[in-house]
Amino acid sequence: MVPNLLVANITSCRSVLHLKEIDLLVAENIALVYTEQGKWKEAEALQVLVMEKRKHLLGEEHLDTLSSMANLAATYWKQGKWKKSEALDMLVMEKRKHLLGEEHPDTLSSMASLAVTYRKQGKWKESEALDMLVMEKRKHLLGEEHPDTLSSMATLAATYRKQGKWKESEALDMLVMEKRKHLLGEEHSSTLSSMASLAATYWKQGKWKESEALDMLVMEKRKHLLGEEHPSTLSSMANLAATYRKQGKWKESEALDMLVMEKRKHLLGEEHPDTLSSMANLAATY
Repeated sequence: MVPNLLVANITSCRSVLHLKEIDLLVAENIALVYTEQGKWKEAEALQVLVMEKRKHLLGEEHLDTLSSMANLAATYWKQGKWKKSEALDMLVMEKRKHLLGEEHPDTLSSMASLAVTYRKQGKWKESEALDMLVMEKRKHLLGEEHPDTLSSMATLAATYRKQGKWKESEALDMLVMEKRKHLLGEEHSSTLSSMASLAATYWKQGKWKESEALDMLVMEKRKHLLGEEHPSTLSSMANLAATYRKQGKWKESEALDMLVMEKRKHLLGEEHPDTLSSMANLAATY
């Protein structure tokens, strides 16, 4: 309720308050609200503004400026702008290494972000090397059950999965899911992400029933927690549709594929990579 009121109030004030006059911290917080709602274009506009102002006021190597770059890189990533995301991720990582050292939490976060961006572009070896480095350092510094360590394990599992290393991926996925269930609860967003990852690993091995059960659970919980139009919910629907399709459940698959495609067109635009994937999935169902 509070984020919605905040966004509504800012929107209603646009006629009298220019974006450049908004305090940087306020702008950054509004961008965070937009990000949580999946409104990437609005978030990007504010994050570019914050980053440029901080560069001018504080310099490119100030920690707050680097945080702004990292936030913008994440928003680029969410929109499928991999090259832009990679360039910022690399810059932030190198500067943090120089300023803070390789084992600082912020430096490790930068490495993890860059690894994910590599993975999205099919750069598996580069991604795996960074994933492994971050995971081992976090295990050593934070312990195996720390949320950041578990995130590193989950990221490495995804990189294994992309390379067809199913057993290694499944083992890590299962470990992360069980630890997150215990530490965070079954409805936490990180736990649901772990379930979705394990479902994907099952899917890749042809374990359709196991995949479908997890896909359905994640989709229903995300609908309830995030709403039907949230990007994560739509991803869950797309995953379940793909699992239906592999089992010859054409009607169920088609209905979900159509719903996801239309919502992504509306929310992301017709040329977004996720929208194009939805179109391809629907075509495969026919």
